[in-house]
Amino acid sequence: MRADASGTGRGSAHPYLAGPYPRALVHRGWQLDELAGMENSLASFRRAVAEGFSYLEIDVHATSDGVVVVAHDAALDRTTDGSGPIAEQPWRVVGAARVGGREPVVALETVLEELPGALLNIDLKADPAVEPTLELLSRTDAWDRVCLASFSAKRLGRVRRAAGAKLLTSCSPRDALALRLRGWLRQAHLGPAGGLVGGAFPVPAQLAQLPRTQGPLTVVDPGLIGAAHALGMEVHVWTVNEADEMHELLDMGVDGLVSDRPDLLREVLAERGQWPG
Repeated sequence: MRADASGTGRGSAHPYLAGPYPRALVHRGWQLDELAGMENSLASFRRAVAEGFSYLEIDVHATSDGVVVVAHDAALDRTTDGSGPIAEQPWRVVGAARVGGREPVVALETVLEELPGALLNIDLKADPAVEPTLELLSRTDAWDRVCLASFSAKRLGRVRRAAGAKLLTSCSPRDALALRLRGWLRQAHLGPAGGLVGGAFPVPAQLAQLPRTQGPLTVVDPGLIGAAHALGMEVHVWTVNEADEMHELLDMGVDGLVSDRPDLLREVLAERGQWPG
């Protein structure tokens, strides 16, 4: 099954997947032109939404007093005029640091409030962010608007057990390996996606959000896409910044792209007749 720009794709029973299809995810916000260097800032998210994007890929940590903040790094030093680990400082300090020296670090709750139509792909960057994020999503009843992701299988296991079926989650590296193995077996005609193969390589995630390659290994290819689609899972690829590769992956059957060049991604989707705007 395929979907059109209205967002009626595989796995679309969850409201997060009712947005435009293919999924066009803006990586850490709109960081082009005057917003260069403003990753994970409220201004970058507002600009992405104003440019017509529904899906935002963001990263979160938690302060020492449990406020969930939007930041990729564990420390403030690279992206702000502050310094030191986020987890070791209270919100009054972290929230005073300015992204690119221009705008205060933003709390996840503020993003949810200020951009009520945005759909957030939230990467949980550290263990201390897990419980505060779950508490925030429960308090704001924002489950329909988010997908939680992490490189930690243990972290994702915690959020799945805590939130249950109302939560959409992406692949951990362990999930991705299981899906990759399923794809190889399908390509070798050694077994279907289910049955013994499924029992040997379970994939608890609902979305496959993956790099195209990892070192010398090709991660995303037609075999993996077929294995994911057989499970009702969409495949989103990160981080894709060249127009030719965007076309190639969409032709291959991927369901979404994460990009630092949302301007190019929009052009590609418009050229293909798949830009909802």
